Amino acid sequence: MSRIKRIGILTGGGDVPGLNAVIKSLVYRSTEKAGFSCVGIRKGWEGLTHLDLAKGSDSQYIMELNRQNTRSVDRTGGTFLHTARVNPSRMPVSKLPAHVLDRAGKCPQVDGDKIDLTPVVIENLQQLGIDFLVAIGGDDTLSYASVLDSKGVPVVAVPKTMDNDVRNTEYCIGFSTAMTRAVDTITRLRTTLGSHERIGVFRIFGRDAGFTALYAAYVTAIRCCIPEAKFSLEKLVDLIVQDKRDNPSQYAMVLLSEGATWTGRSVELYGSPDLYGHRRKVNIAESFAEKLEQIADEKATVTDLTYELRSGDPDFLDKMVATAFATMAFDCAASGAMGRMTAIRNGCYTDADIPDTALGPRTVDVAAMYDLDRFRPNYATKRGLPIFMMRA
Repeated sequence: MSRIKRIGILTGGGDVPGLNAVIKSLVYRSTEKAGFSCVGIRKGWEGLTHLDLAKGSDSQYIMELNRQNTRSVDRTGGTFLHTARVNPSRMPVSKLPAHVLDRAGKCPQVDGDKIDLTPVVIENLQQLGIDFLVAIGGDDTLSYASVLDSKGVPVVAVPKTMDNDVRNTEYCIGFSTAMTRAVDTITRLRTTLGSHERIGVFRIFGRDAGFTALYAAYVTAIRCCIPEAKFSLEKLVDLIVQDKRDNPSQYAMVLLSEGATWTGRSVELYGSPDLYGHRRKVNIAESFAEKLEQIADEKATVTDLTYELRSGDPDFLDKMVATAFATMAFDCAASGAMGRMTAIRNGCYTDADIPDTALGPRTVDVAAMYDLDRFRPNYATKRGLPIFMMRA
């Protein structure tokens, strides 16, 4: 009798609505087919670096998954496997527990006090008996999945991120729910901005790509600025002030990606870099609001559209795509397809290569999707394009 194949599942990076739907659907699909079982790896890549094999089945990081303990998880947001922002390729020695340090002698040093724990990760996967690993995450999480793939580890990736900027796919889990909540917040704040005759300045996720700002602005019909195109500060201020004057309720709104900035200003960073090399960006909405008051003597109300967009249960689209991606991930694992990522391309479900991290995130096609003169999405020429208006 052949051994039951074990599929490992982990979620890494920031949580988004729909992760639990992927986990449940993977477990249900696996148990429908004889010869497969699922194990959850808690806290993302940390679970595969900090696991203590001497404890046998380390309950802090390992959880057997079945229909009973995943039956209702898809009804809520977040990830019940929990997550962490860990990069096994660059782990600070000072932050490693003793039992990991004891095994770190085989690991190469990569930068200062950091080491590459990939040999430990691979050994843990082998001792856990995991035949296929499903990694659910955004660019950073999937960049390490690509590392494991290059080492011959059977990996399938599922893209999730509110930024919707993973290459090789037109859609990532979490994007629709984030947009639904952003549009709702922007729409509700119109009454308050009108009551006080204020200018509303919104900041939204989008470190390197402006999809969140662009699509939220597309639906709410407001101006937006994205990382892919620096804007003229004076021109935007003039347009926003004119919008306010032309509005019977005497208010205006603008939406800024966190990575947007104006000509002559570099994106300001602060804090120490994380394990993927990212530092925090100074709040562009606050900076723009200050300039708005200096240049035009206009008061602004600043709203940060960040963590409230990722919290709570998924909307219909995210739950549907999460369920479909889970089925596709299982099919890849069952057929032995390695180094694949579930995807939507040309509006259709498919699988694609795990993205090449050297290429960076997917970005907005400014010429096709953004009006540089008006700081607005391009509403024309959509015939023949996929629903999210840009091919992978």
